[in-house]
Amino acid sequence: MAIASLTNEKIKNLQKLSQKKYRVETGLFVVDGKHMVDEAIAAGLCREIYTTDETYTEFSKVEYVTEAVMKKLSEVESPQGILAVCQRPKQSKLSDKILLLDGVADPGNMGTLMRSALAFGFNTVVLDDCVDFTNSKVLRSTQGAIFGLNLIETPIPEFIKAHRTHVFFGTDLHGGSGLEGLDSVPPKCGLILGNEARGVRQEVLDVTDKNLVIQIGEIESLNVAVAGGILMYWLR
Repeated sequence: MAIASLTNEKIKNLQKLSQKKYRVETGLFVVDGKHMVDEAIAAGLCREIYTTDETYTEFSKVEYVTEAVMKKLSEVESPQGILAVCQRPKQSKLSDKILLLDGVADPGNMGTLMRSALAFGFNTVVLDDCVDFTNSKVLRSTQGAIFGLNLIETPIPEFIKAHRTHVFFGTDLHGGSGLEGLDSVPPKCGLILGNEARGVRQEVLDVTDKNLVIQIGEIESLNVAVAGGILMYWLR
């Protein structure tokens, strides 16, 4: 029988996961929609599924809920009638190409950067003072890429100092070198992108191996997700 009450204990616990502190405490987060649920299952990170489709049997642990309950649970305007509780991805071996994000605050930018990172082989993403990657808007923007990434939350300067086997490229609008000056790309390298308003902090730029800039005209700067896609493609 489908759960119809919002005061049901499971539903109350599920609603708590809309708050970052509960996601951090439990190590759990929620993804919404069939595609994201399928990606979570494929990655082995799905713990439980809630759906309005009482014929759904594609996962071992399923709770059926009414349309009214799903509408309360879902954070999208037009729910697809299925969501999954997932565990946070475990850290794995560092990839040869690493993306480091210094204070990226916009969920859409974060999700787009993660998607591009996976596309261009930057399978490790280091996060320093960024928007929470389990934020529902970030998750939707990743389109499932989050399940294929090695995510590390740590201060970037310390990470760079501890991993000198990689060459680290900062991005600096005012003091960076043009991409054309790169004779070759090291097999192991990291790309650092900064906050939408202030860019990469000076304390991070001070410990990089080289700082880059994309030469553009007419406008002052590019959106960080756009710039990140160009740079990752160049360095891939």
